[in-house]
Amino acid sequence: MKLTQRFRAGDGAIVSAVLSIQDVCFSLCRAALRLGALWIAIFFSFSVLAQGAPRVVDSPPMPAIAAPLPPASPLLTAAQARWHAALAAFASADREHMPDSGGVLFVGSSTIRLWTTLAQDFPQFPGIINRGFGGSTLTDCSLFTHDLVARYRPRQVLVYAGENDLAEGQSPMQVLESFARFEKSVRAELPHARIDFISIKPSPSRTVLIDKVHTTNRLIAGYVQTLHNSTYIDIHTPMLDAEGRPRTALFRPDQLHLNDSGYRLWQSVIVSHLTAPTAGGVTPTPAAADVRLSVTRATP
Repeated sequence: MKLTQRFRAGDGAIVSAVLSIQDVCFSLCRAALRLGALWIAIFFSFSVLAQGAPRVVDSPPMPAIAAPLPPASPLLTAAQARWHAALAAFASADREHMPDSGGVLFVGSSTIRLWTTLAQDFPQFPGIINRGFGGSTLTDCSLFTHDLVARYRPRQVLVYAGENDLAEGQSPMQVLESFARFEKSVRAELPHARIDFISIKPSPSRTVLIDKVHTTNRLIAGYVQTLHNSTYIDIHTPMLDAEGRPRTALFRPDQLHLNDSGYRLWQSVIVSHLTAPTAGGVTPTPAAADVRLSVTRATP
């Protein structure tokens, strides 16, 4: 019995010793791991310092430019069917009297189409062409750049669209992409033409879209700053009152389309951005466009 107890006591001592050795080994392993992690952290810290901290560049978002649509594209086919009558009317008018090349062309939605005094409002600039088609979107304009713009060989193009895109559920970034597609498509055929974007107006009947309108205008204004021979024309700001609300007196009863007062305001803002024809065919830069992002305020 005493011998057995002695062996059991001896076994317990051995087990205790083994456990103590294991604890020491585990402690050493943990210390080694901590030391290794420390050296790794130090190594990467020196690497970052050697390379320099990454620079943060504050630049406007660049839209994803979609490739030109193929002739059989469902989107193009649907747009052609929707706007067949409007495009046919333009073609008929051209057969009766084809506008001279080198003019100033306005294209876009109903705000442009309903500007029936467009040529008379800018008498000092010959060759004003109105190619607005009511209800159209900036996407539509980008699909028909040849028929609506390039075939007339204008020296300057002013586009007003995007409001209907937002009303149809498109995002501000999608509207920016449509404008970028429009600009690239026009520039491919008219490399020397000036291309200006008229900002989206603050329509009282669409106040639910006002945040998206602000975002879209800001995105396109930033993008235009990266372009050559282009200007962002701010008509949005002059159409707000002192409290930042839309001036309802500038709109027709539907609170969507402009009345005579609204068009007079637009004329007063846009006129300084129009370019005069030159003998060499190169579009001059308007005096008011020395700063690409132009903000013009009118007296309320």
